[in-house]
Amino acid sequence: MHRKVRNPFDPSGYNCFGCSSGNPAGLKLSFTETDETVEAQWTPDSRYEGYINVLHGGIIATLLDEVAAWFVYVKLGTSGVTSELRVRYLHPVHISKGIINVKASLISQSGRKAIMKCCLYDGESKLCAESETEFFVFPSEVAGRRFFYPGREAFLNDR
Repeated sequence: MHRKVRNPFDPSGYNCFGCSSGNPAGLKLSFTETDETVEAQWTPDSRYEGYINVLHGGIIATLLDEVAAWFVYVKLGTSGVTSELRVRYLHPVHISKGIINVKASLISQSGRKAIMKCCLYDGESKLCAESETEFFVFPSEVAGRRFFYPGREAFLNDR
């Protein structure tokens, strides 16, 4: 069962390319969660092309990185920074195939290091890219004080 994740960040106070609803050039991602994953759906268009009708590889990497960050927010209850992103591009992502689905799940967590597996599926549910995304995660009090992390509860809708 998918549950909507709330974006608690004030759109007038941040301009994240991945998730800010106020960034006119951004992806404006919104997220859902299951017991094991954090996911997003996104409709690509030609502004994000590399080759004609093919999603740019940098946008693919951004989508994978962003869903990993939201996994850290929602599932690990803190914030962090990407320390390594290893992307495997398996197939071209054709923009004409419609809505893309990205999802993140935890591979491992040890101390301040968390590794997520992230997958990107095209509009025909074909796995087109995957990553192992390593995050350096902050203690929750540091995340709040220095990086404006509002706490896990801020991401949860009334449940």
